[in-house]
Amino acid sequence: MNDLTAGRAIRLLRQRRRWRQRDLADKAGVSQGMISSLERGQIDRTPLRTVRAVLDALDANVWLDVWWRGGMIDRLLDERHAALVGTVAGTLTSWNWEVVPELSYSEFGERGAIDLVAWHAGSRTLLIVEVKTELVSVESTLRKLDEKVRLGPKIVGERFGWRPAAVGRLLILPSDRTQRRHVERHAAVLDRAVAIRGRAVRAWLRDPRGPLAALWFVSPTNPAAPRTNPAGAADATAARHRRASPP
Repeated sequence: MNDLTAGRAIRLLRQRRRWRQRDLADKAGVSQGMISSLERGQIDRTPLRTVRAVLDALDANVWLDVWWRGGMIDRLLDERHAALVGTVAGTLTSWNWEVVPELSYSEFGERGAIDLVAWHAGSRTLLIVEVKTELVSVESTLRKLDEKVRLGPKIVGERFGWRPAAVGRLLILPSDRTQRRHVERHAAVLDRAVAIRGRAVRAWLRDPRGPLAALWFVSPTNPAAPRTNPAGAADATAARHRRASPP
């Protein structure tokens, strides 16, 4: 969406509420002139926090879209995500988990895909893994993870016949300074939602007992377990379950 289109969207959203520019300005805490400027598409002259405040007043959001070399930024992001998924899948497989990557679902109007579903047959433990290359929104990440954990037992029961005695949730982030700073900044929320970290995570993954709510920093180039072929292990497990599950 270019600047002119964004300006038109702001104007249409305002008009939909039957607000004057002054009404929107008061709600967002900015001047009427600022609203007029935004609606004319002069986004580049406005601080991003002001744009967010105006859109928030309209119950809308703004997302940044970084464009690089004909759209190759998406490929770079996908490669980083795939590397993390592969590393975690390989590690779990080496610790006797059955791993299914990218398990899609559509339940009661809730749709999405679980990055990794892992099953530990010995303890009948189900693990729902959410992989993020960066922690953009803590609230939306935890809300979506909670949805997947809530629906997970039903999904795997219907598709694979698994009946979990315990369910774990695991949020994966890359092990770099930026993501660690994000976690520290949002510690008040994350320490309550995914409190287990570090060695305690690895200990539980090797010998799962009861539920888990954890955050694990992972480096794609430094797996936490003996080296395997992560992508191959995940693909093989997925293929096995596709053959076993009904169409």
